[in-house]
Amino acid sequence: MNRKSMRTLAATAASATLLFGLAACGAANETASADDATASSLSGTLNGGGASSQESAVGAWRQGFQTAHPDVTVNYDPVGSGGGREQFIAGGLSFAGSDAYLEDDELTAATDRCGSDVVSVPVYVSPIAVIYNLDGVKDLKLDAATIGAIFERKVTQWDDPAIAELNPDADLPDTKITTVHRADDSGTTKNFTDYLTEASGGSWSGGVVETWPLKGGEAADGTSGVVSAVKAGSGTIGYADASQAGDLGRVQVKVGDEYVGPTEQAAAKVLDTAEAEPGRAATDIALKIDRTTDAAGVYPVVLVSYQIACQKYEDAKEAELVKSWLTYVASPEGQQASEKAAGSAPLSESFSAKVQTAIDTIG
Repeated sequence: MNRKSMRTLAATAASATLLFGLAACGAANETASADDATASSLSGTLNGGGASSQESAVGAWRQGFQTAHPDVTVNYDPVGSGGGREQFIAGGLSFAGSDAYLEDDELTAATDRCGSDVVSVPVYVSPIAVIYNLDGVKDLKLDAATIGAIFERKVTQWDDPAIAELNPDADLPDTKITTVHRADDSGTTKNFTDYLTEASGGSWSGGVVETWPLKGGEAADGTSGVVSAVKAGSGTIGYADASQAGDLGRVQVKVGDEYVGPTEQAAAKVLDTAEAEPGRAATDIALKIDRTTDAAGVYPVVLVSYQIACQKYEDAKEAELVKSWLTYVASPEGQQASEKAAGSAPLSESFSAKVQTAIDTIG
């Protein structure tokens, strides 16, 4: 972690919150019941920021949250996962959204900032769609090895034999492939490259990274930037949270002997095959996704997105706001809101209970 960068972020945190752009009154009480809105005693401002993939979900969460707590203002700046984590560690945010859990050095810095354990909980599970814009091709099937070779820029034409073999009924043009990747530090990139590293059989050599490691292709800021670039081009291919893919083509990915599309149902099954990262506090629910699963109906190119907070805050009012916010986000009502707004896969009842146990330690 760049300490100088962290100090700079801390110094500018106050002005940065003025640019958060997305603000709404509200919060849900711990039962997430709109009927209790008149009884709410919460008030104040809660500042968060981070993963742009969560932007649509956060909008839905705020809308439900404000029904119960009209005297609370929630700000969320979708600066990307890396920026959110850095600003949280620097003390500029009460909570961060991140498409990747804290790495060991970040966890140490975050624990120092909090003066306590960190509460890091998965609250948003969504497929990463491999999106494309190719005239005349509406049903594209690819395996991990071919996807890796495309983004490694070893497969550069749409009628390449590697693609044609997987799509014998498609009329593939001899159009040049233009890859589009994130320009900013991105948890979506980290999850996507994790999939390529684990499942491509070596066709991808860039490693598991948040910052795109290879030259070439087109770079775009944020999820919306990648979607816009793919849509504006011809023969383009990129990766983005499926909830923001719009009407672009979405690759069906080979899993075992079948091809699976990026649906919320297929993404939800990933949690059943995930394992907890070892050596973490009980409040830090970091998950290792099985990218090489051959289980039926599972889509392994997913992001499991976290909200990150302190277990302890010096200001009791801030602690109460954070705890109430996360309680709503993880509640059945909050999960249904993000499913409707962003196409995310709701947490199961048992997993939600585990998340709530971690949230309950905030004080």
